[in-house]
Amino acid sequence: MSKTKTITENEKEENSKVKIYIMGQVYEVPATLTIMKAMEFVGYKFTRGSGCRAGFCGACSTIYRKEGDFRIYTALACQTMVEEGMVLTQLPFVPADKPEYDINNLVPSANAVLRYFPEVARCLSCNACSKVCPQDIKVMDYIQHSLQGQIDRAAEESFDCVNCGLCAIRCPAEIPQYHVAQLVRRLHGRYIMKTPAYLGERIKEIEEGKYDDGFKEFFSLSKDVLEDRYKKRDKEN
Repeated sequence: MSKTKTITENEKEENSKVKIYIMGQVYEVPATLTIMKAMEFVGYKFTRGSGCRAGFCGACSTIYRKEGDFRIYTALACQTMVEEGMVLTQLPFVPADKPEYDINNLVPSANAVLRYFPEVARCLSCNACSKVCPQDIKVMDYIQHSLQGQIDRAAEESFDCVNCGLCAIRCPAEIPQYHVAQLVRRLHGRYIMKTPAYLGERIKEIEEGKYDDGFKEFFSLSKDVLEDRYKKRDKEN
């Protein structure tokens, strides 16, 4: 007597397919894939526009539409799952000029920001930049802090920025917010953040090999354990 195989819900999900469009061509791909993996599944090879594949490097900025929806969506391709009828376009880079400056010749003020990013003064406070941020950063807030010369607050608010550029894509004032974030963090690190008194001592201990065993243990830990330790770490005020 033959046995009837019971298909679990997980197996049904793994076997399901969706129809997507990539650069105008229709494909059928597993519904369990991210946008990035789906593009590779159908034969696309990434030579740029991909990096860590974990949502931390910001290289895979993507715009897409959904079937029956007039809106344009933005996301990171490595974090976003495919959907039925999704129309995809990969962005090889986000166009935004980055000015050159010597951080040692600046002061931590609004003037330093406006000197290299005068468009910050055009901010409409529409919050479109914050709404598209894959890190849920309050982008508009740190732009306003920068404009007001609150460099320390701007640096803190923009700390998790991965420079994906999606904020700049949606900005009607054409502000390259992520470049502004780099500037304020550099100003904060160079002029505002205090150097701990014990830093020199710790560097000397590292060079002498005092923490070699600890480093070996650290590199052997799993991602989950590392994340847990990071969240529970002691923070210096």
